[in-house]
Amino acid sequence: MSSFTKSQSEAIRHQDGPLLVLAGPGSGKTTVVTKRVQYLVQDCHISPSSILVITFTKAAATEMKERFWRLMEQSEEKPQGYGNVLFGTFHAVFFNILKLSYGFTAANILREETRYQYMKEIVDRLKLEIDDENEFISGVLGEISLIKNERISLEHYFSKNCAEDIFRKIFASYEQRKRNARLIDFDDMLSYTWELLTKRPDILEAWQKKFRYILVDEFQDINRLQYDILRLLAQPENNLFIVGDDDQSIYRFRGAKPEIMLNFQKDFPTAGRVLLNDNFRSTRQIVNAAGRVIRKNQSRFAKEITARGGEGPGVRILAFEDQQQECLYLLKEMQEYKKNGGAWQQMAVLYRTNTQPRLLIQKFMEFNVPFRVRDQVPNLFEHWIAKNLFCYIRLACGSKLRKDLLPVLNRPKRYMNRECLNDEIICWEYMMDYYKDKPYVCDKIERLQYDLKMLGRMGPFAAINYIRHVMGYEEYLKEYAEFRRMNAEDLMEVLNELQESARAYKTYDEWFAYMERYKKEMDEMRKRQQEVKEGVHLATMHSSKGLEYDKVFILDAAEGITPYKKAVLDADLEEERRMFYVAMTRAKKELTICWAKKQFSHELTVSRFVEEMKDDRAV
Repeated sequence: MSSFTKSQSEAIRHQDGPLLVLAGPGSGKTTVVTKRVQYLVQDCHISPSSILVITFTKAAATEMKERFWRLMEQSEEKPQGYGNVLFGTFHAVFFNILKLSYGFTAANILREETRYQYMKEIVDRLKLEIDDENEFISGVLGEISLIKNERISLEHYFSKNCAEDIFRKIFASYEQRKRNARLIDFDDMLSYTWELLTKRPDILEAWQKKFRYILVDEFQDINRLQYDILRLLAQPENNLFIVGDDDQSIYRFRGAKPEIMLNFQKDFPTAGRVLLNDNFRSTRQIVNAAGRVIRKNQSRFAKEITARGGEGPGVRILAFEDQQQECLYLLKEMQEYKKNGGAWQQMAVLYRTNTQPRLLIQKFMEFNVPFRVRDQVPNLFEHWIAKNLFCYIRLACGSKLRKDLLPVLNRPKRYMNRECLNDEIICWEYMMDYYKDKPYVCDKIERLQYDLKMLGRMGPFAAINYIRHVMGYEEYLKEYAEFRRMNAEDLMEVLNELQESARAYKTYDEWFAYMERYKKEMDEMRKRQQEVKEGVHLATMHSSKGLEYDKVFILDAAEGITPYKKAVLDADLEEERRMFYVAMTRAKKELTICWAKKQFSHELTVSRFVEEMKDDRAV
């Protein structure tokens, strides 16, 4: 094994018993895992069918299997049945256990679209007044997953999306609907497996005998239930080979618990530990800067990473007056890089949230820079707040349609119900007559008519300001955020961005024409994404994990954006720092960190993470 480092060889040649492999960025962990499987099969003569390799994604499982097969095909010694090594995701492996015990088939799996439809029907039946239905359903489904994966008592669970009594009704209705249809979701695959293995020791023993060697990739992303099942399956021999990097644990919102990895040797006192501390990906300057940032975290394994990627330029930290200037700079840099012989696909722009690149995408489309987006970028003008504003504007421009008034009838509260709209065409006289015994409502109707006349005389920017502050829409959003247990600032950001987009247009027609062009361009962009082979990669920090690029730009490295404003607890801030570390370590040769001093007229300050690595700028 002359081609491997001492630590890589140590991990590959590990004999029996548990082993924790700490694999830093660019340390060749996938190579180590596949090479270890080859070692077990060829050198240790372990039956291939008794080896289980678990990953978190189907793509990772496929890649590992293909790499292992290539290794075996290139080898002079090809043990019979080497193709029987099982590579699979947690869900695939556990569903297979359920399939053999309960007779489940693919027809018993609840598809995502059906899952969403179930929830929508439940929300409709409970008559919940939810504006952001998609976000609400996604949030509640995420909480249901959390409860199951953490085995949390429903009785003591405090929902982040709605009142506890409502959440319990939704949970009970959802579970009942699945049972009636004899369907299981992906969370059930875990919880049902746990119940089966704990209640049926005979079945547990059979699987323990089958899987004598278990290897787990990206172990830092494991949740509590996955780990508990894994511990059951590994007994009594505990030939558990886990690979991961606690510094790259960035999925706490999905239930991942980095402390599981940190406490692994407490759970398995005989476990060895190997550190793959050579980074073959990045330059010394990038590795040093990233190391300086991540060392600020307290809950981690202390480690020193050595750069094997050679020397390079220092990490650049650039401040801009606003995001417009920031985007234009990125555009110019990329065009220059391409002009000098670089390839578009060797560059990436990474950011904290999927709303951040909207302005950059506009500039890319304007200047015909090819790009690929890994995460769907939501269309600002399709947000429910935007739709509310458009309803007001259409009414101000003369619309008499009921469908335009209904969504904003009580946004803000006017104490009106839909029955006062007796036809598809609005009749203000009928509405006044309907509430003739409630003069305070009649006052609201008259005030609404006055406000709409005022809006009709304004430009888009002034109109949004009027709706926000004079008509009381901003106060309504604050009340709604409280009801939904949301951060009102998130909703204000949408308002700010909408108002900013309107600033350049004098009339509603001009603004709406721009929106229509933007929608068409976004639709065309999504269609072209499949055809773009060579384009700049745009990705969130989350989805950039596992990828690498010659030239990386980190967008909007300012306080409130990264770390995200919701991160207030120590654990949250440490996760944010790990995300920034992941983004930094995607860069092989050049890393540029950008931030804008102003966003929507708000002053910003540079991210604390940038301050933490400043000393490395000129190294």
